[in-house]
Amino acid sequence: MHLCSTVRPRALALATLCLAISSSLHAQSPAPPATPASAASPRPAILAPVIVTGNPLGSNEIAAPISVLSGDELVLRRGSSLGETLKGQPGVSSTYFGPNASRPIIRGLDGDRLRILNNSGSALDASNLSFDHAVAVDPLAVERIEVLRGPAALIYGGNAIGGVVNAIDNRIPKYSMSDVSGAGEVRLGGAEAERGGAVLVEAGNGSFALHADAFGRKTSDLRVPRYTPVDAGGEVLESTKTVRNSASRSSGGALGASWTYASGYLGFSADRYDSNYGVVVEPDVIIRMKRDHYALAGEARDLPGFIRVVRAQVNSTRYKHEEVDSTGAIGTTFETAGAEMRVEAEHMRVGSLKGVVGVQVERFNFSALGEEAFVPKTTTRRGALFIVEEVASPIGTLSGGLRIERARLRSDGDADPVEAKFGPSVERSFTLKSASLSDVYRLTPEWSVTASLSTTGRAPTYYELYANGVHAATGTFERGDTALGIERGNNADVAVQWKAGDDRLRIGAYSARFSRYISLEATGEVTAVAVPVYAFKAVRARLSGVEVEGSHRFLAGGFTFDTSGKLDFTRATNRDSGEALPRIAPLRASVALDAGWGPWLGRVEVEHAARQGRVPSNDTATAGYTMFNLVASRRIKLGSFDAYAFVKGTNLGDKLAYSASSIETIRGLAPLPGRAVKAGVRVAF
Repeated sequence: MHLCSTVRPRALALATLCLAISSSLHAQSPAPPATPASAASPRPAILAPVIVTGNPLGSNEIAAPISVLSGDELVLRRGSSLGETLKGQPGVSSTYFGPNASRPIIRGLDGDRLRILNNSGSALDASNLSFDHAVAVDPLAVERIEVLRGPAALIYGGNAIGGVVNAIDNRIPKYSMSDVSGAGEVRLGGAEAERGGAVLVEAGNGSFALHADAFGRKTSDLRVPRYTPVDAGGEVLESTKTVRNSASRSSGGALGASWTYASGYLGFSADRYDSNYGVVVEPDVIIRMKRDHYALAGEARDLPGFIRVVRAQVNSTRYKHEEVDSTGAIGTTFETAGAEMRVEAEHMRVGSLKGVVGVQVERFNFSALGEEAFVPKTTTRRGALFIVEEVASPIGTLSGGLRIERARLRSDGDADPVEAKFGPSVERSFTLKSASLSDVYRLTPEWSVTASLSTTGRAPTYYELYANGVHAATGTFERGDTALGIERGNNADVAVQWKAGDDRLRIGAYSARFSRYISLEATGEVTAVAVPVYAFKAVRARLSGVEVEGSHRFLAGGFTFDTSGKLDFTRATNRDSGEALPRIAPLRASVALDAGWGPWLGRVEVEHAARQGRVPSNDTATAGYTMFNLVASRRIKLGSFDAYAFVKGTNLGDKLAYSASSIETIRGLAPLPGRAVKAGVRVAF
């Protein structure tokens, strides 16, 4: 009922999509043969995981640099937000507006240049609008996270110009199940004093599959080494060992069901996410967030004719968050409601050529009501057509593609013309073109070289066009520009990779040059209430960097000994002013030693971040730091139950440290977590 009301303009398309998938399933799938009971097993045993993000052809070799967190490593790395979960991955930092509102940053690009997806569909929320807005995806409910570093505009649109984070779960089962399986997880401790847990159950009879999950988490104010907070206005506060107003409470769950058969599936899911968390910059304000999400997805394989595979999904989301003060009064309410439809069709092989054609349509409405609303009510519509082709050649596996996208953004202007703030209703339209070419060349069975070139276009967002007011979270007056043009950039990425058994190494370099990069720049003006004025403007920019990651097994057998390491560095420059772009992480490196004996594993990890002194004139340098972490874990077999238990200690030296990628107005209020111990156990059956 909620889906129909939300996607009313797409109702006919939704009905047609359902009918088309269902018809193709009936046409192509006589009842699947009975599976012997001995062969029945949960989904993970049927199909090994493959890279999903940015890989519509399901290729084994792709040029895009992708990091994956899953299994035991995801259990160990889970934080209270996506940003905290992923910040140790190569090229990935976080906005870190305290422990709860922490959005990923990829290679120095954040906000609307980074696409947050849930099962490859848009995770619609308001996290790209403001640093104090959390991402409406909880890592507790996720089975796997894929991070694509670099432009993914070809597949996902202009607002994936910097990369993609795809949180993957099995809320719509894609493969047949003939048994009951499930998992439960409990986590306690940490600098935030987490008390959290999650449970999921899946069942099927070979043709129908069901999924149900639920999760919940509570945290207290973040514990840090003793420090003296400095607020956004420069006022020095009383020394403390906690970050004020950083506690949180979140919960959610989902139900999903699918009809599965030998060559496809058709399924539906509904999920809810609720979160209450404190706003660090405002000691008496909390945010109450709620997101309802509905998804329909299907796939039909082995079709007759030129089109062999069709995949489709529809997502509908209603998001709302209220900023509430200590008296219970609601200051500002943010609401987003929208829908997305995506269809991909793979054609049959023509020689060694294979490819996919896709259509993507999005529409969402945004509104902000209240005294701190600095953006008017807006409507955003996008429609796109893309094609990706891949061919084996003497110089490697070549792939290329093209995307044509049309975007329209309309401001409703002032709701009350007597209190003019945003002006009259205005609409802007943009035609975006993106193209890419990449190659994977295998030198030997162990060594390969990857290279990619791309050109991308991103339409300015509703807030870059229409903002006009005080943004309390950043302590600035933000002014949009309705005359902004398309943000254009060219990107080059090259890497050398080696893999032999358990050993691997990847060394990569990248460069992105923007002829128009939309930046929020200080104007030198100050409002009547002494708030500095910042304006969105287009500048020339360049971002370049290196990423290194690898691992080596020294000993194998009953006792194993492994070492692994990561290093990344980004240099970002505003080529108009010659200054650095803001909030860029410094050179970072980490080394880990893992020792295993049977079901036991121990890890020693050292993380280092260099001093970040290359900052714009309105920012300050951030000191470097080194942190030490320890992990002990054990796998336990209890009949049909498989358990994984861990204890980890982080920042054991209790080092006071700050994030260079945080906005300056919050950095002095929210140091990184102090010394802490966290324990947890995950049980699967």
